[in-house]
Amino acid sequence: MTSFDTSPQPNVWRLLLALAVVFVMLATTGWTAIRSHRAEPPLQASLSAWQRGHLDGRELPDADASPHRLAAFFTSLTDRQRTGLVHRYPLAVGNMNGAPVELRYRANRIALKEQSGRERERMHDKRLSGTGRQQAGRRMHRFDMLAAVNRQILAFDPEGTGRVAEVFGDLDRAERVSVVVPGVDTNVINFQRTNRRYSAPVGMAESLYKAERAASPVTRTAVIAWADYTAPGGLGLDSATALRAEQGSIRLNALVRSLPGSSTVALVCHSYGSVVCGVAARSLPSRVTDIAVAGSPGMRADTAAQLRTAARVWAMRDADDWVQDVPYLEVGGLGHGADPMSAEFGARILSAADAEGHSGYFEPGTESLYNFAEIGIGTYQSVHCAREDDACLTGLSDSAAA
Repeated sequence: MTSFDTSPQPNVWRLLLALAVVFVMLATTGWTAIRSHRAEPPLQASLSAWQRGHLDGRELPDADASPHRLAAFFTSLTDRQRTGLVHRYPLAVGNMNGAPVELRYRANRIALKEQSGRERERMHDKRLSGTGRQQAGRRMHRFDMLAAVNRQILAFDPEGTGRVAEVFGDLDRAERVSVVVPGVDTNVINFQRTNRRYSAPVGMAESLYKAERAASPVTRTAVIAWADYTAPGGLGLDSATALRAEQGSIRLNALVRSLPGSSTVALVCHSYGSVVCGVAARSLPSRVTDIAVAGSPGMRADTAAQLRTAARVWAMRDADDWVQDVPYLEVGGLGHGADPMSAEFGARILSAADAEGHSGYFEPGTESLYNFAEIGIGTYQSVHCAREDDACLTGLSDSAAA
């Protein structure tokens, strides 16, 4: 009977040892070197430059410092100094909570023009596929539109699918601010649409701002189209979990805490945006007086009380909205909890008549838009409840302090 020696031969051992050494070297030097030479994302590169920067011999404050400290820093500067910072670090200043909003608008306009130029170069880069060059063209077109002088871009990050926020109205002087938090498939390309205009963040916010102005011309209002979080792409695993909502909730909380003045805030949250608002609820400051959700798949809670917020919680859903067919539960991290429209949840249930499906809540002339506007300006007694008993008005008066 012939036997075979299955143990590794000496040369095999030497090969394995050599591979192990190479692996260790790559892990400690090679991979690090490769990673260190990889270009930083544009926003991070601007923030890194800010952290290393100086202004007339003085160090710049930490970009993550409190909004109060950053506001005090910018107030201490001359117009020339502020302008210099905007041109040297446009993305950093444009996304800096605490920087004056007008300065952020200017900075983001510069950043958008710079990023448009980069996308224009990519359009002619033969190393990219045809699809890649086409995508670069779409991004260039969108950045050019956002950079228009009449637009007030409060935040902008070109990395990945992109993040952006836009203001309608005078944010500095506003008594009441509404923040529109959109859902899945929100990115810089579909931040606004020509077709199905009111299903995109810009159309939503613009429609709400006009409705608020029509409802109360004397109330100083502003509305923010807030797509400054990385939303899930489509109805996949991302949209069934809270990961994107948890990341977005941190950014939403930071936004609200950095808003200028003493305005009250209403969050108007659509679809997966209501998951973001639900996760953020317990950490939001007291200036957030209302959280209104439409077409919600759940708020990561079984009851409104579990949101642990002093804000009024409102919910609406059109009769033809497909979201009503999703399983309202949370098991092993999948799903977003109870139906906010259920009596057990305890939200104030609003009419969404004429909204027509999942994406029609901001269409002009709908009761859903009317209700959002009345909440936004604080005239609670004027909202239309979904039920004839007007239970959604219980204990309310027309006052943001009520």
